[in-house]
Amino acid sequence: MNNFLQHCRDLIGERYVLTDIDQQAVYLSEWRQRRKGKACAVLLPANTEQVAGLVKLCSERRIAITPQGGNTGLVFGSIPDSSGAAVLLSLKRLNQVRQVDIDNNTMTVEAGCLLNVIQNTADQHQRLFPLSLASEGSCTIGGNLSTNAGGTAVLRYGNTRELCLGLEVVTAEGHIWNGLRSLRKDNTGYDLRDVFIGAEGTLGIITAAVLKLFPKPTSVVTAFISLDNVENALQLLHLMQRYHADSLTAFELINSCSLELVLQHIPQVSRIFYEKTAYYVLLELSNTDTFDNSSRKLESSIEIAFNQALIRDAAIAQTLSQAANCWKTRESISEAQARQGKNIKHDVSLPISRIAEFVKVCDAALSTAYPGCQLVTFGHLGDGNLHYNVSPPIEISSEIFLEKQCEVNRVVHDLVHQFDGSISAEHGIGELKKDELQRYKSPVELAMMRQIKSALDPHNLMNPGKIF
Repeated sequence: MNNFLQHCRDLIGERYVLTDIDQQAVYLSEWRQRRKGKACAVLLPANTEQVAGLVKLCSERRIAITPQGGNTGLVFGSIPDSSGAAVLLSLKRLNQVRQVDIDNNTMTVEAGCLLNVIQNTADQHQRLFPLSLASEGSCTIGGNLSTNAGGTAVLRYGNTRELCLGLEVVTAEGHIWNGLRSLRKDNTGYDLRDVFIGAEGTLGIITAAVLKLFPKPTSVVTAFISLDNVENALQLLHLMQRYHADSLTAFELINSCSLELVLQHIPQVSRIFYEKTAYYVLLELSNTDTFDNSSRKLESSIEIAFNQALIRDAAIAQTLSQAANCWKTRESISEAQARQGKNIKHDVSLPISRIAEFVKVCDAALSTAYPGCQLVTFGHLGDGNLHYNVSPPIEISSEIFLEKQCEVNRVVHDLVHQFDGSISAEHGIGELKKDELQRYKSPVELAMMRQIKSALDPHNLMNPGKIF
């Protein structure tokens, strides 16, 4: 092992091979402190060639690799196991924007680039990179691609997969695949890009990507709406799609429990409505029209929703601070839940047409099985993705309730499967959900996935213990 570590030091420099436990700690702890791993070393290469050299060294010695971006995931996908036999390979030093091509509306970036750096770079060129996540100040584009992250703008722009044209990848043998093509059309065989996106580092290491850019909107209109149930929220979604099809960017559902947690724990957020209702919708329109015209059009469609008795109240943000308060409300739900205590998270997707029925049935099932449990339901209603989280009853500690996680998951995931949904919409599988995957994926699907894994990583060195 000492010989291996010395080769790593020779390749990337002694200061970038971390073996001290204190130096390693920030890389080996999941950000919620729910999982800690061990590694024989944390490696911090500076470029693709160094990544390839390290992977080649690991391949020759059959040393497993856990790739890591911003370590903001929720399924323990970027933390090694507790054996200490693997290396953790951080991509944080690969953080350059290599090229911005305005005429082609593309940006080529390295995997360690923070998402908000990419957003700001696009903005400086009067362009938009639309991926938007609560963790955008700390998550990296490599991690976003590895999990095929979603976010609040999927309704209009799609998941990270739809925002990527090409990749650069270091394979499990340490070869560099340069697939950094900036083409919208390239029908030349298997689409290898899509094999690596969403693979959670189990097939190879993404080191760079070509991303799509879009025209920067000249106006953004934000509205916060209160209503009585999910059925009405879905009807409102259909109405907004009818009248604002090309402008509707986000349509977020927030239940009352989620909102009250935010107001209790996040002092920067102010209450928008005095009257409490069961659900709320945060929607956003963005286009190249003027703000006044967009606001008038939204007011008109909101009036129609009032007349159809779909909504109880509505507030259109008139200032940037009001819009920021709306979005701070939505983006602070997970933080507020964390301050309240540990909880059982579910990142599920369902056919939009079946979401209301699912929520009604699953709420009833959980309330019967665990009386007093708090159902923190929010998410991207426009694309069918719910963060359906369960917090313990007030009188039960988080630690005791977490012992029931497998039972709670079974209730939720069995119903998700029954309603033709998926147990992971945008967080991935990682280590946390790998047993659940075996339960709900068909044998044919699992066999094909294993064949791909075996072909591209025959020695199971790339992020072992994740997905499978």
